[in-house]
Amino acid sequence: MKIRPFRPEDARHLPGLMHASIHTLAARAYSPAQIAAWSPEPMPADTFLDRAHDGRDIFVATDDKGQPLGFIELEPSGHVDCFYCAPDAAGQGIGAALYAALERAAIARALPELHVDASEVARGFFLRRGFCQVARNTIRRHGAVLHNYTMTKTL
Repeated sequence: MKIRPFRPEDARHLPGLMHASIHTLAARAYSPAQIAAWSPEPMPADTFLDRAHDGRDIFVATDDKGQPLGFIELEPSGHVDCFYCAPDAAGQGIGAALYAALERAAIARALPELHVDASEVARGFFLRRGFCQVARNTIRRHGAVLHNYTMTKTL
């Protein structure tokens, strides 16, 4: 596995990886209706590419053939946005490696804090890395009610 910065060609693969991750991994903690509301279909590649150029850093984990296994995003404010692993690659340390790259970048930028709105599935991951839970949030999306957790970590 290799961690590298986002490349424009990743926009063809990462939306499908994200959608598959939500529909497989997040399904452990959310109902089918909640999952369908969260990700009714993969984000269009051009939309993903536009997001990739808004100032955020995207770190991509790839296999030995260069295929994406996961990704994580760091916004300039210190907000950890999308963080997803391919379902068949979960539990292999990819998330830990991605997060470590993100935290190193945040420290290099002298960010004072990281913050995330973590899913039920990701909540434990962030707690194990020193994040503190600040709030449990209720989100309404496409007619469904979901929840996540606002969490912060001082760097």
